[in-house]
Amino acid sequence: MTEPGAGERRRSDSATSTKRRRAVRGAGEAARSAAEALTELISHRLEGVSAVCRGEDDGWIVDVDVLELARIPDTTSLLATYRVELDSAGELVQYRRIARFRRGAQDQ
Repeated sequence: MTEPGAGERRRSDSATSTKRRRAVRGAGEAARSAAEALTELISHRLEGVSAVCRGEDDGWIVDVDVLELARIPDTTSLLATYRVELDSAGELVQYRRIARFRRGAQDQ
């Protein structure tokens, strides 16, 4: 026989544990979290991650490249780099576009 309310206690314990987020482990996980968060907010196709570094307070700063305007030929398509800041749990803090460039343009 189980103790009354035991199921309720287990549910509330598991609900509390799901609210707690574990810290992002490593640059790869930070890059994936940033890319997912950004694609939920903007309607552009993800091209890749061009930079990942530690931010303040154990957070992460990730530069994500996206296709903003597809053109023919492809080398004239417009790409943009967005800087995504995550907290230590991988939650989006802020993002902003920091660059816009043609696909075929060389770095300066």
